[in-house]
Amino acid sequence: MSAPDIAIDVHGLTKKFDGRAVVRNLSMQVKRGTIYGFLGPNGSGKTTTIRMLCGLLTPDEGTGTCLGYDILTETDKIKRHVGYMTQRFSLYQDLSVRENLEFIARIYGIAQPAGAARAVIERLGLSGREGQIAGELSGGWKQRLALGACTLSSPQLLLLDEPTAGVDPKARREFWNEIHGLAANGLTVLVSTHYMDEAERCHEIAYIAYGELLVHGTVEQVIESSHLTTYVVSAAEGEGLNKLSEELTGHPGVDMVAPFGTSLHVSGRDSGALETAIAPYRKRKGLDWKRSEPSLEDVFIDLMGKTRDNFQ
Repeated sequence: MSAPDIAIDVHGLTKKFDGRAVVRNLSMQVKRGTIYGFLGPNGSGKTTTIRMLCGLLTPDEGTGTCLGYDILTETDKIKRHVGYMTQRFSLYQDLSVRENLEFIARIYGIAQPAGAARAVIERLGLSGREGQIAGELSGGWKQRLALGACTLSSPQLLLLDEPTAGVDPKARREFWNEIHGLAANGLTVLVSTHYMDEAERCHEIAYIAYGELLVHGTVEQVIESSHLTTYVVSAAEGEGLNKLSEELTGHPGVDMVAPFGTSLHVSGRDSGALETAIAPYRKRKGLDWKRSEPSLEDVFIDLMGKTRDNFQ
């Protein structure tokens, strides 16, 4: 792959705070125009990783480039091409939608701030709300306003730190449609999220736990690399599943047991050991066992279990 096709190319990134490594020896490439999702438990180093990738935080070890600029020596050049949307709404609550956008446009030094604000308002469907005070907007509309503000300067790289927390499903879907539209026009997006449906909307994903990059690739590649065998178990009565979950949890050959609605997902990395472990329970009356492809959530629950053990 040629250099112009690569937005981020880093090797061996390590970052420590108070002597503790928050990110360890991380290497990755991100293609231009890609929506790249970061997943992992709280405190896993996702935000620190994203900030190092784009030059907002200097690594203690490692090298790399972002948008063709060195992440160690050319951070000022990188920052000029980055838009950053935080989890918390960070615009002025007592200014209107239009006033917020015009103010941000002036900060960016855009020649015609009023025109730039109008263009964003139209693009994101904020027409009719120009005069509304930002603090009075719902979560979904605040989200649109924040996205408009961080894309005013036409950045090449967009950072989204859990951008849809607390937003209803319809607003989340509309937000992701907009992100895909931006990526289709060449914008590279780095996003951290806890939502599996959002992870599945990313072109590629990476799972980070306790500072280490455990797996990355497309959703299909990540699921395939887990080598999980999964059964979905349903029962006429919920009590049967509760009892089964208690009995199977920690059983040799069973690596994950998790309730999903009115069923139970039972998974193992060694298919032979799993089959041996569940054989006695498959004869139990009232239970229906069906072999299934592991879901992305199955994979991440399994990864969280493994990394928790490693961390301890």
